[in-house]
Amino acid sequence: MKKIIYTLIIIIAFSSCNEYQKALKSTDIGTKFKLGLELYDAEKWSKANRLFVQIVPKYRGKPQAQKLMYMYSMTFYKMRDYYTANYQFERFVSSYPDSEKAEESAFLGAKSYYQLSPAYTKEQKETIEAIEKLQEFINRFPESQYLSEANILVKELEYKLEIKAYSIAEQYNRIQDFQASIKSFDNFILDFPGTTLREKAMFYRLDSAYKLAVNSVPWKKEERLKTAITYFNSYNRAYVNSEHNEEANKMHEELNGLLKEYNTKS
Repeated sequence: MKKIIYTLIIIIAFSSCNEYQKALKSTDIGTKFKLGLELYDAEKWSKANRLFVQIVPKYRGKPQAQKLMYMYSMTFYKMRDYYTANYQFERFVSSYPDSEKAEESAFLGAKSYYQLSPAYTKEQKETIEAIEKLQEFINRFPESQYLSEANILVKELEYKLEIKAYSIAEQYNRIQDFQASIKSFDNFILDFPGTTLREKAMFYRLDSAYKLAVNSVPWKKEERLKTAITYFNSYNRAYVNSEHNEEANKMHEELNGLLKEYNTKS
């Protein structure tokens, strides 16, 4: 009995494969559309896509064109070809702005950009582009059922930019390029006022300013000592009970001592 069932499965699979191959070679666009729809419903995205590729140009202006274009775009998304998916979804929305699928397509098009966003350690061009596309969607569909998810995705992408900016500033501190570190932390604090990394950023900015000052050449020392003390005051006012307070206070004492010493010599 098991052998018979197995044989039947082989026959059905072969027949299905044979039908698909015939459809690919057929010149009948109706046959391709029908089988493509069946494959799409069966979630066989790659096979459906191969058929849709052949017939999309031939259905322009026809009643089925809108449905075909939506499915065609969706197959790219399901196949994780996000570069093509974002293009095709944007094309769909542009061609059918009043479609009941326009909102979903606009969201998936924007989400395709999100899917292309790389790890924070890499160049973030795609991340910035994804934020812009998602924001465009939010502005266009403020009452959308996808609004909550879109906002979550934007926050996730913005946090990635935040981590990227912070890690660059921290890296400058580690390699002892203290001027670049101070500038980067200044920009980070300005660009991300609500960041959860603000305390760490202000501490390492102070740390960079302190190290730059104490190791400075004589003719720049006074100015840099005063700048470092200013950063300490900002940090100390903002974070009275910080875990870094003891270390920050030691820096402050040394900075004040060096400044008094410098002024005495002057």
